[in-house]
Amino acid sequence: MTRVTYLLSKDPTLDHGGDIALSRLMMDITRDFADVRTICLSTEPDRAPVPGVTRVAKPKVSPSLLVGSARTRRSICHQRYDIDTLGAAIESAAHADDAPDIWVAEHSYMAESFLRARVPDRRFVINTVNTESQVWKVTRGILGRVEAPRILADEVRVAKSADAVGTYDAEEAEFYRSEGVFGARWIDLTLPPEKKLDLAETPQRLVFMGTRDWPPNQEAFEIALRLWPRISAGIPDAELCIIGAKAKGHKDPVYPPGVRDLGFVDDLHEFLSTCRALMAPIETGGGVRVKILDAASRGLPVIGTSAAIGSLGPVFGLEPLDDEWTFVKECRRYLLDREHARTQGDLLYERNAQRWNDGLPQRSVEELISPGQLG
Repeated sequence: MTRVTYLLSKDPTLDHGGDIALSRLMMDITRDFADVRTICLSTEPDRAPVPGVTRVAKPKVSPSLLVGSARTRRSICHQRYDIDTLGAAIESAAHADDAPDIWVAEHSYMAESFLRARVPDRRFVINTVNTESQVWKVTRGILGRVEAPRILADEVRVAKSADAVGTYDAEEAEFYRSEGVFGARWIDLTLPPEKKLDLAETPQRLVFMGTRDWPPNQEAFEIALRLWPRISAGIPDAELCIIGAKAKGHKDPVYPPGVRDLGFVDDLHEFLSTCRALMAPIETGGGVRVKILDAASRGLPVIGTSAAIGSLGPVFGLEPLDDEWTFVKECRRYLLDREHARTQGDLLYERNAQRWNDGLPQRSVEELISPGQLG
């Protein structure tokens, strides 16, 4: 059986978030045709061992990164993930009797340690996951604007070293092909269907979901609060519920009437069954769109911008709403028309379930990773 080892920037046994959630799904699908193992960076490397998972201590951000970045002419982002101990773990696995046939780096920067390691007869795949260069450009101030082109250069460089490159955004795959990365392809990945939400008796409630430590989510959260007074005007019982961890270092804003910040909820599915739609006013998008995928898997309608929906628009029949007036109008429609919410939720759920039952996501992953596709 083919042996595949994933290189992860987070610990799949401990960490949460959109990127690691889809990494788990990628690995679950890969197990259908290969033996899967993981080498991951972990903030708790000494936790009880888990079969098939090799933990490597994740170094803290250090000022020495600036020196190393200047020396290697790589971006700070990519320099951070060129880690001696990670390279050693890769080399150890590569020279074992049961060495991997295929390596998959989740995130472009996770390629750095692999490319420096001594790995014989390598077959190497990169799943870019997020367009880090774009995220840094619009969410990290002056440093981000300086580093963005350097990160992009690194992303293209490591992509050219791979046998195949997968992206969660079709336009991103087209960009890589235009740069000569002819093995780049869109991973047509959607989630397996969950229990379908019953929206027939929902109150006038929208939900915003997202861990706000991820800068694009914090940015969208602030937009949602700004738009809410216009959305809820004249609707006395309208509610907007915020779900997800707060961004560290950010003070709580003054919440408009009708907004509740719930953090984590004990039973996400049960809570979402009380909401009419997911509100996603994302301005900085690309890569992982797990909130949209999760909503579709449950039949929760989505009100989203182009950046929120991305390549999933045609997949699920979602229309992007980039004009603020149109976005506000659609949010109000869901608050005022429960039957519309129920109908749209049913359609979204059926589209997602049909794709999964037809095996489209599963084939997309296998076509990216399987040896026959890598040549």
